[in-house]
Amino acid sequence: MRNVVLYQLLSLDGVAEEPGDWMFDVDARVFGNLATVIGSQDAVLLGRGTYDYWVDYWPTSEVEPFAGFINSTTKHVVTSSRPATGWANTVLVDAPVADYVAGLKARDGGDIGIHGSISLAQSLLAAGLVDELRLVITPALAGKGRKLFGYDDALRRLTLLDAQSSPGGHLFLHYRR
Repeated sequence: MRNVVLYQLLSLDGVAEEPGDWMFDVDARVFGNLATVIGSQDAVLLGRGTYDYWVDYWPTSEVEPFAGFINSTTKHVVTSSRPATGWANTVLVDAPVADYVAGLKARDGGDIGIHGSISLAQSLLAAGLVDELRLVITPALAGKGRKLFGYDDALRRLTLLDAQSSPGGHLFLHYRR
């Protein structure tokens, strides 16, 4: 059984939206942590909004280690309509997402990553389909923006597997559900 691993950048006040607006002083440890997380993934789940946001940037980006990874990895995009722009290694998912992800988990392969895609991540957390959370907490208060965890979330206990920090004050938290 494959693991679904949620990788999310969060401000100290829990904002996940637009990390480029509040994530500063990114150091080598941030990129090293990302490389570790994506190193075990051979598939990615994306919401349509994240796909549309990323499709014009990542295919020509040289920001590593993520550009090489996201461009060569199979992207399962949850959508009800065909995107205007294509992207290599993309599979469009119009089936019920919980059933589709459960089917992906049952196949052979590496970890399945969720990157960005706040609404998709929230729905998969609620459905109990996320096995691990890899959170990068940055030392900034965003003040506004969508949060990954809401006030109406159900109580869930997580097990801390690892916690590290970077010289720039970023925290790398690894939890198992």
